[in-house]
Amino acid sequence: MAGIAGIARQDAEKEVNEMLEALNHRGTTKRIVRTEDTTMGIIWHDDEKESITGCLKKKSVGYEHGPGHYAFVIEENGRLILRRDELGVSPLYSGYDKTGSVCFSSEVKALLPIAENITEIPAGHKHNDKQAEQLFRFKQPPSFSEDPGLIAAELRRKLDGAVKDCITTNEVGAWLSGGLDSSVICALASKYIRNLKTFTVGLKGAPDLKFADETARFLKSDHREIIVTNDDLIRYIPEVVYYLESFDALLVRSSIINFIVAGEASGYISEAFSGEGGDELFAGYEYLKRIPCGQLDKELIRITGKLHNTALQRVDRCASAHGIVTHTVFTNPEIVRYAFTIPAEFKIHKNVEKWILRKSMEGSLPEGILNRPKAKFWEGAGVKELISEYADQKITDHDFRKERELPNGWLINTKEELYYYRIFREHFGQDTDLSWMGRTDNSPVS
Repeated sequence: MAGIAGIARQDAEKEVNEMLEALNHRGTTKRIVRTEDTTMGIIWHDDEKESITGCLKKKSVGYEHGPGHYAFVIEENGRLILRRDELGVSPLYSGYDKTGSVCFSSEVKALLPIAENITEIPAGHKHNDKQAEQLFRFKQPPSFSEDPGLIAAELRRKLDGAVKDCITTNEVGAWLSGGLDSSVICALASKYIRNLKTFTVGLKGAPDLKFADETARFLKSDHREIIVTNDDLIRYIPEVVYYLESFDALLVRSSIINFIVAGEASGYISEAFSGEGGDELFAGYEYLKRIPCGQLDKELIRITGKLHNTALQRVDRCASAHGIVTHTVFTNPEIVRYAFTIPAEFKIHKNVEKWILRKSMEGSLPEGILNRPKAKFWEGAGVKELISEYADQKITDHDFRKERELPNGWLINTKEELYYYRIFREHFGQDTDLSWMGRTDNSPVS
């Protein structure tokens, strides 16, 4: 995905170029845009050119990455206006340099050398240096239908259209875990992409390898299976922490596999479908079954609203690190809005999670895939507690007690997280203000 950076002052071309250097993995072509009071820059890949040129003509920087996914910055009346899409699929951060000028970037690593008071632009907001205006607010609209058959058919139609809208070339592939969400997207994409390329990563014997192979055979996709070892997982951690800009244990753990599959896929495709977002919209997590039906929508809205700096950040950073543009179909605004009109009793029905999504795809996937229970990304890939056990060997109980409280008052939860934090500190420093960093909560949503 493209990257943007800038400073709200004239003659800052040198600094903005340095910021873009930190975003080199996000593109191959750069452009500096100068306005009366601002120096802005953008970096992009060739297949994103169409979405970039429109912004450049308006003396702004930004991009629309699929329907409703965008980050956009423009100068209006001498003031920078920063806008971010509804779910925060496209990243955007801001801060202030030593002159007090507003700075912004798609990633924190470009801001850290020059800015302080770095914050994440909230998803669905329009922001300037004085105030933030919320343009989008999650809410549950009234249900349009009580007939599950009609709902499933309409959901299938909308998902199909959202997938089709993302396809501009046969060079779009897919990350396929063999779980329901990624399999749904692959099944729909295979109708429009001849010889769809799919990619799966896991340790030998991992469940995802088996289920992904079953889906790929059913869809007749051009499938590549990447087997990794324990040593591979450990070896990739420093890179993952750097690109992810996080030491959150669950997020890093799930990102390692994502990072590896993105790297493998980048040798064959420039764009990839991802199934991210399906669990939040359609109630895919086991703990949700314990929530009373009348309260389920409230919890789904809550966890969907947390995607921007957790799971969607994982997808963005892992893909961008390898020059891949991703399509997270479930986060298409039309899909999100429709999902929240579906009655909760059709999301968890007869104790089956994502029941309505499964019903919408009947006949289009193997029964074993259609009925596969949810597995966390790192569990399905076979990672389990391997990294946690490795960290236990590297960090003593004494060191954990001594180092677990961070300068900002946060507490490190586990030795695994402390292991990641030590690497994070090497990349970004110990005194970094972490108010921009998201952390997963205690509910099993990773």
